[in-house]
Amino acid sequence: MAGIDSNPFRELIHIPGPNPILRRGGPGEWDEGCLEACDILKERETYYLYYHANPLDTAKWPRSGYRIGVATATSPLGPWTKHPGNPILDLGPEGSWESTHVACAAVHKESVDRYYLFYSGHGGTAWGIGLATGSSPVGPWERLPSNPLLPDFGYVGAVMKVEGKYRLYTEHPIGSTGPDYGPLSLALADWLEGPWTPHPEPVLKPGDWGAWDDGGYSEAKVLYLDGVYHVFYGGAKLNPVRILSQESIGHAWSEDGVTFIKDPLNPVAPRERNPPAAAFAEVHTLFEPPFLYCYHTLRYLNPERPGIEDLGVQILATARPVRVALPLVYRDHLLNGAETSLSDCPSVSLERASTVSVLADCGAGSVELSLWWSVDNRAWQEMRAVGTMTQPVAPYLRVTAKATSRTPAERVRITAVVHVG
Repeated sequence: MAGIDSNPFRELIHIPGPNPILRRGGPGEWDEGCLEACDILKERETYYLYYHANPLDTAKWPRSGYRIGVATATSPLGPWTKHPGNPILDLGPEGSWESTHVACAAVHKESVDRYYLFYSGHGGTAWGIGLATGSSPVGPWERLPSNPLLPDFGYVGAVMKVEGKYRLYTEHPIGSTGPDYGPLSLALADWLEGPWTPHPEPVLKPGDWGAWDDGGYSEAKVLYLDGVYHVFYGGAKLNPVRILSQESIGHAWSEDGVTFIKDPLNPVAPRERNPPAAAFAEVHTLFEPPFLYCYHTLRYLNPERPGIEDLGVQILATARPVRVALPLVYRDHLLNGAETSLSDCPSVSLERASTVSVLADCGAGSVELSLWWSVDNRAWQEMRAVGTMTQPVAPYLRVTAKATSRTPAERVRITAVVHVG
């Protein structure tokens, strides 16, 4: 059984990311409705962020269920570019077990050019587990004829191989702890294609009534680091209206992958530090020391329409002092006199920052920066930038850029470097 001393993350410093990091598509696109987070994979120098999304245009997309897509970046914080071949996994044939939704992708690399994409599919009755294979992180993906591997095993969170045994972690049974929420469960197999044997009991159960995570969990990625299993998960505080339930990020660890201990400092990333966030859901984490990047579905308080969700990231630093570079504004062209808008720039949380450096880089031309400060992430006050480093004067920062050269500013890149002492 895991002991308290097996947790290597004795201090986790929460730094909200430049959110949202990926937004919904435009009118008529396949991901116009909402985005929800799936797996994160680093392959050589490229990061692959998987997600599922749904369309709104039923004339163009008669079946409006979830499909799976991917975005790529050369940095763990972006900027992210949606793959031109999205969706990389579409709905199954009408009447099939996966005709309504395909979602919750988890990608496992087995060899140099062999990738396995596990996913959850729905055809009107239950969420089954499917498997597709491909020669690259973006496919093309070929489904196994024997799908579903498990006809009713919830939302896929992670798949891994440890000591010759494959482990599949999911949220299951769905709805058993609250609307669309459940405990985290486990299935084991000797081969990726199965057969898969579910563990008889969930491996992570919700907190007691009244706790911050009493409603259960959305699916989450499990990591295996130096002989210890770790899961950073969205824990739900229930609302009678499911989409209004609030989720912050918790942490638990285990020495055997079955018996998990919850971090006594939970939640390690409370949603209140990233207003106007209502939930950090479907958490999938990448560890690049000294940072844990927790990618998640970003649900909002008081959205412009019900069900709006984008993708976000919360950063957990495992040591201090640290500095993290947050991409703010990336523009290929900015005409002379033109200025970026405040909405072009995600807000930066400076609650933990000792100083922040705002850097502007242009491939050609020049820009003038304005810093905008806010105490509540809603009302903003402009202060003209003087130099590049400043002591934070308010908890939240945004930046606008104005082209000042006679020729257009090209390849404008504005970054905030947050220093945490």
